[in-house]
Amino acid sequence: MPRSERSQRVEAIVLRHSDWGEADRLLVLYTLEKGKLRAIAKGIRRIHSRKAGHLEPFTRSTLQLAAGRDFWLVTQAETIAFYPSLTDDLLRTGYAAYIIELVDRFAVEESQNYALFALLADTLQRIAEEPDPYLAVRYGEIQMLEQFGFRPELFHCVQCNEVIKAQDQFFSAELGGVLCPECGLSVTACRPVSMDVLRYMRHLQRSSFLIAKKAIIPQPLRAEMETILQYYITYILERKLNTPEFLRQVKRNVAKKD
Repeated sequence: MPRSERSQRVEAIVLRHSDWGEADRLLVLYTLEKGKLRAIAKGIRRIHSRKAGHLEPFTRSTLQLAAGRDFWLVTQAETIAFYPSLTDDLLRTGYAAYIIELVDRFAVEESQNYALFALLADTLQRIAEEPDPYLAVRYGEIQMLEQFGFRPELFHCVQCNEVIKAQDQFFSAELGGVLCPECGLSVTACRPVSMDVLRYMRHLQRSSFLIAKKAIIPQPLRAEMETILQYYITYILERKLNTPEFLRQVKRNVAKKD
């Protein structure tokens, strides 16, 4: 943190927090002005703290930060947007937590990215408000991969560069995209992907959300698309994310009730 930068006003989304000391919290934020950063909210765990409600996960707030020794200090906080359904609806909670974890794992600290901030804010709002949050999640996920520099190649074989034909293909996380049937048989550790799933992934990759959300994706294809994207993201990060397992448990419970 530059010594000359003693105070900063930012628009931030709370990614996560942990207890710090007796009454404080360490916040991980994604900000419009500075990208991902860490800040201490002093006294926030006290019953009468005025900042507590403005600094919950998924909340979008305006913060006044002051430079501390190791972290920024939150001196003021005011909520811009808070979505009750992201905490009241367990499935939407899981989806929002997944998108938050995705940004947290990929984003570099104090590296500004206006487009990523806007995409994160829009995706959380869509998860909260859209009738079908699944499409909001998959759209945000595919668009975020592009923001992080890992846009999957879905139109040409990543091995031979031939245009992909209308038939089932393979997907290689290591090579970063789709393989034609011939190349797929010669590449280890790739996975089959149906042409229908590939079409939907292309649609989400190249469309605005207004157009993308018109897609009606059958349940089996939803599961296949989610599996392919998780396979790709796990390879990039070299570790599994925590939230997909939570989402699987939530979906199993919902299925039992139905």
